[in-house]
Amino acid sequence: MTDLGRRARAAARVLGLADADTKSRALKAAAAAIRAASPAILNANAQDLARARADGMSAAFLDRLALDEKRVEAIAAGVDMVAGLPDPVGAVTERWTRPNGLAIERVRTPLGVIGVIYESRPNVTADAAALCVRAGNAVILRGGSDSLLSSGAIHAAFVAGLAEAGLPADAVQFVPFADRAAVGAMLAGLGGNIDVIVPRGGKGLVGRVQREARVPVFAHLDGIVHVYVDAAADLAMAKTVLLNAKMRRTGICGAAETLLVDRAVAGEMLAPLVKMLLDAGCEVRGEDAALAVDPRVVPAKPEDWDTEYEDAIISVKVVEGIDAAITHIETHGSHHTDSIITADEAAAAKFLAEVDSAIVMHNASTQFADGGEFGFGAEIGIATGRMHARGPVGAEQLTTFKYRVHGAGQTRP
Repeated sequence: MTDLGRRARAAARVLGLADADTKSRALKAAAAAIRAASPAILNANAQDLARARADGMSAAFLDRLALDEKRVEAIAAGVDMVAGLPDPVGAVTERWTRPNGLAIERVRTPLGVIGVIYESRPNVTADAAALCVRAGNAVILRGGSDSLLSSGAIHAAFVAGLAEAGLPADAVQFVPFADRAAVGAMLAGLGGNIDVIVPRGGKGLVGRVQREARVPVFAHLDGIVHVYVDAAADLAMAKTVLLNAKMRRTGICGAAETLLVDRAVAGEMLAPLVKMLLDAGCEVRGEDAALAVDPRVVPAKPEDWDTEYEDAIISVKVVEGIDAAITHIETHGSHHTDSIITADEAAAAKFLAEVDSAIVMHNASTQFADGGEFGFGAEIGIATGRMHARGPVGAEQLTTFKYRVHGAGQTRP
């Protein structure tokens, strides 16, 4: 592991100086290599699947792990898409001139070496590698033991593309064994050779990374996401947005987990919203007002307000106006994504200003909390911390900056 870190650091220096066209060519070559290696990737995946079935893994787990020709093509297409993204490295974000004539500019630079620790989705191998290369970073990938062969086959194809374009294969390293001690070594920073850790996986993995990492972490632990229906909400819009926010995909981090309804409109809006969710197959857990709406509603427990269900379950609460809604979100939320439904622009402005989440929305489904939907092309994850990257972490967020100062012989008095 220490050797992987040293080699990644050396490769990062080369990759960080590569021009945009070279990185684009390397990514396109990597995508082509993945397509060409499809039989080998599918063969490796078949072995991973056989082992997972023998271990009694769930159908949902097997679906996340499974690859077919269509999914391999989607992986390659994703790398092609990242190849077409604007290169963030070298972009001047600000420029000014001081009274003494010094010209100062702030310019984007790579972070260096990124460690990505993920679980059973082999597609993350290519997604993470492509975004890191686009931003000029070397990356060390530690995939889940259940997808070791699949991820290894994708990695082999990806680095063949890098080499074809003249970039160092060491820019994308892959931990080729399942020893859990490798995770601990990465969290310790590999002797100063890892600059940032990005975990992709369940709460157990992310929690361990956040507790033990000795380098900065880009991640979110929980996605306790709220939709607040304000006194000035349009019922038809509220129904449409809420149903999508909860039920489009219930297992993603942007899925709504709690519905808050202003008491001023609960008499007319609570019943239609709750019945819509129930009729869509969603379990509703609520307090007295919601329980009175429909006998199918389940009494909410105190822990429901702090739970990310990742399932067709939602907690429902009537609140005494927007201030109470904001207080509830700040008390029970996870600073991921929260949305207000209202026609009152002043209420919307208050909500967007006072809710301290990475993503705040007005009249929109929380399922738009995604780097692709933001126009980033792709993302390596969602970050809810307050330092550096926050929200969807795409290629631009995988850079830092430095200041370039241009003078004409000035000295400081």
